[in-house]
Amino acid sequence: MFKNLKWKLARFMYGRYGVDQLYIASGILFIVLQLLQLFVKIPFLNIFLLIFLFWILYRAFSKNILARQAENQKFMKFVHSTKAKWKMVTRRFKDICSHRYRKCPECHTTLRLPRKTGTHKTRCPRCKHLFEVKIRI
Repeated sequence: MFKNLKWKLARFMYGRYGVDQLYIASGILFIVLQLLQLFVKIPFLNIFLLIFLFWILYRAFSKNILARQAENQKFMKFVHSTKAKWKMVTRRFKDICSHRYRKCPECHTTLRLPRKTGTHKTRCPRCKHLFEVKIRI
């Protein structure tokens, strides 16, 4: 019986987009919002959640694979940029006693400089631009 059901489900999903990272993140967000709705009664959240659930299922069962892949690519680009920014913030916080971070005025590369108070000249390793850096604390 389960073999037959599995075969029918596989036939139904043939040519459809299915599950990706955006689907999983949307599902987790849906569950979190649903739990929030249990404790805090927010008007119109149930309607929003119903529309959101239909959008999640629409993406999973869609046959327009290229459009769904493009949506997932944009989402993954956002996730990676957010992770990179958060990683830089945590690294800066860990290095607060020993290093300072400054940007090159030419190429805008973030440089990790030793913490020495005063005015110093430094050279960007990327563009070789020589500039002054003031470190106060």
